[in-house]
Amino acid sequence: MLLAQEIIAKKRNKQPLSADEIRFFVNGIADNTLTEGQIAAFAMATYFNDMTMDERVALTCAMRDSGRTMNWDAFGFDGPVLDKHSTGGVGDVTSLMLGPMIAACGGFVPMISGRGLGHTGGTLDKFDAIPGYQTEPSSERFEQVVKDCGVAIIGQTADLAPADKRLYAIRDVTATVDSIALITSSILSKKLAAGLQSLVMDVKVGSGAFMPTHQESVNLAESIVTVANGAGTNTSALLTDMNQPLASCAGNALEVREAVAYLTNQYRNPRLDEVTMALCSELLQLGGLANDDAQAIDMLEESIESGRAAEHFAKMVHGLGGPADLIDNLDRYLPEAPIIRPVLASEFGIVGAMDTKALGMAVVALGGGRSHPKDKLDYRVGISDFCRIGDVLWEGAPMAVIHANSEQSFDVAQARIRAAIKIVEDAPAAQQQVLDTIRG
Repeated sequence: MLLAQEIIAKKRNKQPLSADEIRFFVNGIADNTLTEGQIAAFAMATYFNDMTMDERVALTCAMRDSGRTMNWDAFGFDGPVLDKHSTGGVGDVTSLMLGPMIAACGGFVPMISGRGLGHTGGTLDKFDAIPGYQTEPSSERFEQVVKDCGVAIIGQTADLAPADKRLYAIRDVTATVDSIALITSSILSKKLAAGLQSLVMDVKVGSGAFMPTHQESVNLAESIVTVANGAGTNTSALLTDMNQPLASCAGNALEVREAVAYLTNQYRNPRLDEVTMALCSELLQLGGLANDDAQAIDMLEESIESGRAAEHFAKMVHGLGGPADLIDNLDRYLPEAPIIRPVLASEFGIVGAMDTKALGMAVVALGGGRSHPKDKLDYRVGISDFCRIGDVLWEGAPMAVIHANSEQSFDVAQARIRAAIKIVEDAPAAQQQVLDTIRG
C-alpha cells in the first residue's frame, strides 16, 4: 500500500519516484485526499531535489490524466491537431495570429491559454477585450468551434488537468513556482489534455522573460521538448528574444488591433512577423502539413494574402460569442483610452537596451495588467509605438505612446518608460529574434 508521507520522504531523500508512486500522489491531489501540507512538502522536496526526465514524464502524464482528456478522433478532421504555447512576455500577441493561420493551412488548433500576471500579458485577457467573446465556454461549444473554424482559443476548463490547478495554487504561496520540473508538468499537462498531436513551444530569453537567465530558458526548453515527446506528443521549442517588447504595443485592446492589422496584411511589425512565421513554420512541419521552411512560409503568406487567416479569426470570434463584424469595426468594439500621449526623449542618442519587465509593469500601472489574480483590467490602456533597440532618437522624439485612463497613471507609466529605455552613444549589435530551435 502506498503512503503519501513515504513518497514525500523518498523525494526529500533524493530518491527517484516510480510512475505508480507519482500517479498515486497526483490522484490524491485531484481527489482532495491529500492535505495542503502534504502537497506543499512534496513541492518543496521537488524544488530542492529536482526530478529525472522519467519522473517528469510520469508527473506530466498523471496530471494530464487527472481529469478529462480530449479525443478528436470522432470528429473526422482532415488535418492534424496542433498547438503552440509561450512562456510569456510583453507584447507577445503571436497566438492571435498563429491559431487562424495554422487553421487556414489545414491544421486544427484547440488552444488552451492563460491570463496575465505580473509583467506578462495573457492571451485570454486580450480576448476578454472583445465584447461577448467567451473565454470559458462549455466543452461542447469549444469542440464545435474547433470543428467549424479550425481554431478556438479559450481558458482552462475545470475538468482539464484539475491536479495541476490545485498544485499550482499551493506552489504559488510556498515559493516553489520556479522549479523546472514542476513548470514543465504544469504547462504540458494542460496542453496534452487537449488531445494534441504536435506542439511548438516559444520559450522567451531576455529581460522580459519568465526564466531569469538564458541558461534556465534553455533548460526549460530542453525539459519541455524531452518530456512532451516522452509523453507521446511531437514537440519542438524555439528560443526567442524578449529583450524588448515583441509587438509594436502592449495592452489588451491594443494588441487585438495589432493582430487584426497583421492578419489583414495592413501592418506586420518585422520583429513580430519573424517570430510568428518561425513558430507557424515549425508547427506546420511538426504536423506534416509542410516539408520544409520554404513550403511552410509560402503556405502562411498565402493564408494572409488571400484573406483566409483573417476569415478564420473572424469566424472564431463570432463562434465564441463575439461580434461577427469585429475586423471591419474595431473602433466600435474596442474603445480608446481617454488620454493618448507620447513619451518624448530628453536627449539625443541610440536606444541601446530595454528593461522589458519594467515596460510590462508600466502597463500594469496603467491598469492593463494584474498584480494580484483578482485584479480587474482596463482593456483600453497600454503602450503603443515602442521605439526599438538600435533606433536613433533626438531630443523631443517619441519613445512610445501611452494610452491612459488618468493623468496620475500616465505620469507613473511615463516615469517607468523613461527609466526602462537606455539611451547610448554607440549603436548596439543587431538583434536576433529566433535564437535557437530545440527538437526531439
